[in-house]
Amino acid sequence: MMKGVQMMELNNEQLTSKQIKEEFANAIKEKQFVAYFQPQYNHSTGMMVGAEALVRWKHPKRGLIPPGIFIPVLEESKQIVELDFYVYELTCGFIRRLIDEGVHVIPISTNFSRYDIFVDNFVERLEEIRNTYDVPVKYLRVELTETIAMKHEKEVNAIIEKLNASGYLVEMDDFGSGYSSLNVLKDISFDIIKLDMKFMSSITQNNRAGIILNSIVKMAHWLNMTIIAEGVETKEQSNFLRSIGCDYIQGFLYSKPLNEEDFYKLLMEGQFSKFNSEMELIDTLDARTFWTPESLDTLIFSNYVGAAVVFEYQDGKISISRVNKKYLKELGMNLSEKDVIDGDILAQMNELDRDKYIETLERAIQSKEEEECETWRKIESACCGVDRFLIRSNIRLIGESKNYYLFYAMIRNITAETIRMNELLDVEKDFKVVIEQAKIYFWEYIIATKEMKPCFRCRRDLGLPSVVKNYPDSLIETDFFPPEVADMYRDWHVQIAQGVQSLEAVMPLTKDRIPYLVRYTTEFDETGNPIKAYGSAELILE
Repeated sequence: MMKGVQMMELNNEQLTSKQIKEEFANAIKEKQFVAYFQPQYNHSTGMMVGAEALVRWKHPKRGLIPPGIFIPVLEESKQIVELDFYVYELTCGFIRRLIDEGVHVIPISTNFSRYDIFVDNFVERLEEIRNTYDVPVKYLRVELTETIAMKHEKEVNAIIEKLNASGYLVEMDDFGSGYSSLNVLKDISFDIIKLDMKFMSSITQNNRAGIILNSIVKMAHWLNMTIIAEGVETKEQSNFLRSIGCDYIQGFLYSKPLNEEDFYKLLMEGQFSKFNSEMELIDTLDARTFWTPESLDTLIFSNYVGAAVVFEYQDGKISISRVNKKYLKELGMNLSEKDVIDGDILAQMNELDRDKYIETLERAIQSKEEEECETWRKIESACCGVDRFLIRSNIRLIGESKNYYLFYAMIRNITAETIRMNELLDVEKDFKVVIEQAKIYFWEYIIATKEMKPCFRCRRDLGLPSVVKNYPDSLIETDFFPPEVADMYRDWHVQIAQGVQSLEAVMPLTKDRIPYLVRYTTEFDETGNPIKAYGSAELILE
């Protein structure tokens, strides 16, 4: 086997530029060029959200030739234009196959070079191919490199405007590989940024790279742009990206590029479940800095300290930079890292608690020591509704520059342990009404993994774990759902997976057969496929 690999590499090395140019037309004719697809994941949900179409040359004599050998030659000869449209047509044909066979479809991006966009009627040619295969435009994305954007700003903006008008989303590939990345971000209206992790190759050697990456993700969020990190190869990179709110990932850590049949199987078998996010810790680490993903600081922050958050404070406003899993668990509302980072700590507090919290920050700035405060927060999540918690925060200043400050805080949810229910009812009259009258339970159902995430009240009153596996069968087996409604409830989840928008019925629940009004509302992704459902059960009073 090794001998064969060495021979293929030797053959590829012997393939000259002249041979590539001369054999190209026949290779196109004989369909020697094949499409490979590299999946993209939302690593907060574990769902596959898209893919990138790549090309390989399946040479009859030289074997599988990687693109690094033939792409530069074809770009030089401008034959790349024919190849790019060829790959786009292969992608359209593959998506058509998925649609015809009822297989889950996700958006796929195709790369185009600087030569393509100057072809007459570039967008019209894309549309002609797309319409030939009758593929909805929502399943296709156009990918342009940052280098094209830097050198041809006016032309690229015009192309993007035309593509957007036709319904295409446009991705900027290799962001960070050029010298004017911020100007490109400022001046050109891309829909999606693909962050080049090669740019972050020094991230394990100094903290500046980590700070820059964190800032890029924040800027993308502020500009309402999706950001995908491509070339992710290590668990440490993945954990760091997740902690700063970069949800979308592409790279060998999750999947290598797959040939059409392997990618088809991945989609057909419904492999949209959670990949292994509980990463094993590496054995040896160099003590570097907090902003370095592979550093000892990051290891401690992510795994060993309590519920922790890092945030910026400037001009009376707070912006969260990083959180760890224990922080999410302490809040107990099934929030993701992105939910917390996009949220506003101060907005969760009333005016008195807001003032108290800011005063604590000012004390920490002055004392340079750890300062403590306790504040009520009203926290909302999609699955658990709204709830209030008393949070104790231990805050320390870790960086400052003029009127900009960086804080590290450890939190504890002390609601249950410090205030009895009766005292809470006396102090918070409006909260009393909610607690006394609310007879509603909420939960979130993840379709791909069949996981149910119950709200705080479900866990408190019904003794459910934070995640219920193999739902609903696991609860049906405990007689939580009486036999007369078990089959109907199972069928509901089949309907949800098939895309029903909502369901509602009165059901007897628990062994005591207490009547509840049970409702479900389904959430869909950008391609219209069901991904989650939000359930509620409201006690029916006599």
